[in-house]
Amino acid sequence: MNLLLIVLSLAAFALTIWAQFRVKGSFKTWSGYNASSGVTGAEVARHILDRNGLRDVPVEPVPGSLSDHYDPISRVVRLSEPVYHGHSVASVSVAAHECGHALQHKESYGALVLRHRMFPVVNFTSGVAPFLLLAGFLLKATGLILVGIIFFSIAVAFQLVTLPVEFNASSRAKQILVSDGFIRSHEEEHGVNKVLNAAALTYVAAALYSVMELLRFVFLFLGSSDDD
Repeated sequence: MNLLLIVLSLAAFALTIWAQFRVKGSFKTWSGYNASSGVTGAEVARHILDRNGLRDVPVEPVPGSLSDHYDPISRVVRLSEPVYHGHSVASVSVAAHECGHALQHKESYGALVLRHRMFPVVNFTSGVAPFLLLAGFLLKATGLILVGIIFFSIAVAFQLVTLPVEFNASSRAKQILVSDGFIRSHEEEHGVNKVLNAAALTYVAAALYSVMELLRFVFLFLGSSDDD
């Protein structure tokens, strides 16, 4: 069983690496296709926010690539410079997705609210869990291992809660881009799906890998308990 879990964990880890390459590849490919609407990512974001009564939420450029995010604390949509200034299908897709999170925040979308409430706890437990597990297995201290597993499971739960948040934001983005005329052809719509689906896959892969790791720790713990 442990061997099977190790194999599954390695497969899940390979999936996370592949997913990261895929999202970068999809973004690069569709960055070469300008949206026929001619708008930039920043303009799309500003339109979506204003149209939904979020004129007080600024849209800011940030350095880096694929560093786009919505900051729920400062209530700011931050777009990487290629997305902020870009006119491509990839740029408008990512910008609309991040605005989807701002709309979730406005509506108090359940999964997003839960994720925000979990974050302070997860920020602590995810940092402590590896040390507890390492110390527990080295010292054969089942108590430490059990606490480490509990802490790690909180981080896994956080990643699972993140999935509907990301899927919902992408769904909102696709609908808005088409209905508001930012995407005007089936080819462009195909590009939006490619970019956002690739991004979603990275979250699925990360969650799957974490679940496999959690199961491996649980079985190792059960094995160590049987040896005592």
